[in-house]
Amino acid sequence: MEKFVKLIDTAIPLATENIDTDQIIPARFLKATDKKGFGDNVFRDWRYRKDGQLEETFILNNPMYQGSILIAGDNFGCGSSREHAAWALHGYGFRVVISSFFADIFKGNALNNGILPIQVTETFLSELLSLTKMNPSTRIIVDLEEQMLRTPVGNTKFKIDPYKKMCLLNGYDDIDFLVSKKEAIIEFEATK
Repeated sequence: MEKFVKLIDTAIPLATENIDTDQIIPARFLKATDKKGFGDNVFRDWRYRKDGQLEETFILNNPMYQGSILIAGDNFGCGSSREHAAWALHGYGFRVVISSFFADIFKGNALNNGILPIQVTETFLSELLSLTKMNPSTRIIVDLEEQMLRTPVGNTKFKIDPYKKMCLLNGYDDIDFLVSKKEAIIEFEATK
């Protein structure tokens, strides 16, 4: 995984609530076991019409809105536990998702795939969605070391599991973490 320390970028506001994993990546794309190509189909049924043409009114298709931060409505990532949803978001280029609530399984899958889910209050989320929708060039600062989200509507601390924080800061998945402890494991085994 890529290290995540601090991110300064613009955001894409998607105010829809209760976005489930099937909306993030439809089930018909789940046949692959490789992460490659999932970003092409993120929000597929919203990004494209039935005839395969771009749905120009969908926010991800609007060239005014760019960035690696997705600001989503309440209850993001609900539904089935598919890890493919995190693969699709990461494959599209998102590194951070901000919402007022995340489904627990989605949150774990996101963290395991290099995406930082940041939970904020409903009021903060509403203000941030409004600001970024009106001003697509709004810069947001995500500082993982300080666990601080800095925005023009205010700053807020966010919570993250200390182990997952350490993994993101170092660019580790769970296997990388174990490999990083190889010398300590060898030393421990030698004493037994």
